[in-house]
Amino acid sequence: MIRRQLTRLARHSLVYGIGGIVSRVVAIFLLPIYTGYLSPSDYGVVAVIIAAEAVAVIFLRAGVQNAFFRFYFDSTDSLRRRTVVRTAFWFTIVSSTLGLILGLVLAPQIASALGLGGGQSNLVRAASVLLWADMNYQQQTALFRVEERSHSFVIASLANVAITIAATVVLVVWLHKGPLGLIVGNFTGTLSVYFVLLAYRAKLLGLEFDRKLYKAMEQFGLPLIPSALALWSTRFIDRLFLNHFLGKGDVGVYAFGVTIASALTLIITAFQLAWPAFAYSIEDDDEARHTYSYVLTYYLLVMTWAAVALSLTAPWIAEILASKPGYLPGSRFVPLFAFASVAIAGYSVVLIGIGRVRKTRSNWLITGSGAIVDVVLNIVLIPRVGAMGAAIALVAAYVTMFVGMSWRAQRLFPVPYQWRRITTLIAAGVGLVVLGKALSVSLPLAIALTAAFPIALFPLGFYLASERAQIVRLARRLRPT
Repeated sequence: MIRRQLTRLARHSLVYGIGGIVSRVVAIFLLPIYTGYLSPSDYGVVAVIIAAEAVAVIFLRAGVQNAFFRFYFDSTDSLRRRTVVRTAFWFTIVSSTLGLILGLVLAPQIASALGLGGGQSNLVRAASVLLWADMNYQQQTALFRVEERSHSFVIASLANVAITIAATVVLVVWLHKGPLGLIVGNFTGTLSVYFVLLAYRAKLLGLEFDRKLYKAMEQFGLPLIPSALALWSTRFIDRLFLNHFLGKGDVGVYAFGVTIASALTLIITAFQLAWPAFAYSIEDDDEARHTYSYVLTYYLLVMTWAAVALSLTAPWIAEILASKPGYLPGSRFVPLFAFASVAIAGYSVVLIGIGRVRKTRSNWLITGSGAIVDVVLNIVLIPRVGAMGAAIALVAAYVTMFVGMSWRAQRLFPVPYQWRRITTLIAAGVGLVVLGKALSVSLPLAIALTAAFPIALFPLGFYLASERAQIVRLARRLRPT
C-alpha cells in the first residue's frame, strides 16, 4: 500500500516537475543575458518589487486558494465541487481586480514607500498587472491539480514559459527596456495562457457564488494570512533590509545567489503542486499517517542530496552564469540557501496534518516566531557581517518554522515520523558540505563528495533492512554480466 501511494505521489511530482525543470533551466541559462543587460542595481530593483507583489497576493487571496484544496475534497458530489470551483473563481477575479486598480492608481506612492523613488512608478504598474495575471492563472491551474491532471498542468506551464521567454528576450535584449521589460515579459506569458484556460473552462465557470461556502472557506483560510505573511518575510524581507543597510547593488548580488539556489525550488514546487491534492485524497487516517511518515523521510533524502550537490558546485555554476564578475560573490550564499530549502521542504510536509483536521488558527504563532527570528537576525547581523547575515537569518527562520510546526502538528494529528533517520541524513549532508568547503575541493572532488552522500548513509545506519535488500537487488541488476 505504501509503495503504491508513494509511487502515485512521485509520478505526479515528476510530471509537475517537467514544467518546472524547463522554466528553471531556462531561467538559469537566461541569467547571462539578464546580468549582461541589467546592472546589479537594476536586478535589485526588480527583486524588491517582486517581493512587494508577493505580499499583496497574500492579502488579496485571503487564504481562499488554500481552502480551495481542502473544501474540494470534502465531497465527492460533482455539483458540490463545481460550487467550490465557481466560488473560488469569482472571489479571485474580484480580489485581484481590486489589487490591480490600487496598484495602478497608487503607483507613485508605492514606489516611494519601497524606497525606489517616484521614477519607478511604471515598474509598480507593471507589477500590478503581473499580480492580477498570477492570481487568476494559479486559480485556473489549481483545477488541474485537484483533478490530478498533471499532464494538462504541464502543458499550460510550458506554454507560459515559452511565451514568457520570447517576450522577455525581445523586451530586455532587443528593445532595451531593462527592469520594465523583465516584468512585462513575465506577465505576457501568464496572461496569454490564462485567457486560453478561461475559454477552455467557460462551461464550468458559471455565475454562481455560495456565500455560506465562502464564509466557511474564509474561516479556514483567513488564519493562514498571518502565517503566509511570516513565510513571505522569511523569503523576501531580507532584500528590503539589504537595500536599506547596503544598497541595491548588494541586493542584486544576493538575488543572484538566490537564483542559483532556486534550482532546489524545482523539487519543492513539483512536490507542493502534487502534495495537497494527494494528501487530502487519502480518506483513511491510519493510512494517511503511515504514508505521511515515509513521504517526509524520502522527500528530505532527495532534498538534502540535491542541497549537497548545489552547495559544492555553486562556485563553478556562478562562473558559467554570470556575465559580469560583480555577481560572482553571490555563490557563497548558496549553501545556506540550499539547506534553508531543506527545512522549508520539511515544513510543507508536516503542515498538512494541521490542514487535515482544520486547526489552522494558531499556525501564525509558529510562522510568526520564525519571522521574528528572521527580522531580528537581519537587523543584528547585516550591519556586522554583511549579506551573509541575511542568509544565516533565513536558515534560522526556516528551521524554527519546521521544528515548531512539527511539534504542533504532532499534537493535533500524530504521525510516526522517522526523526532518527531524518536527523542522520541531514547531518551527513551538512558534514559533506562543510568538509568540501573547508578543503576548497576542486570540481571533480565536489562531484565525488556529492556522489558519496547516499553511500555515507550506510555506516550511519540510515537504511532500513527492507531498503538495503532493495538496494542490493538493484545493484545486482545493474552489475554487468
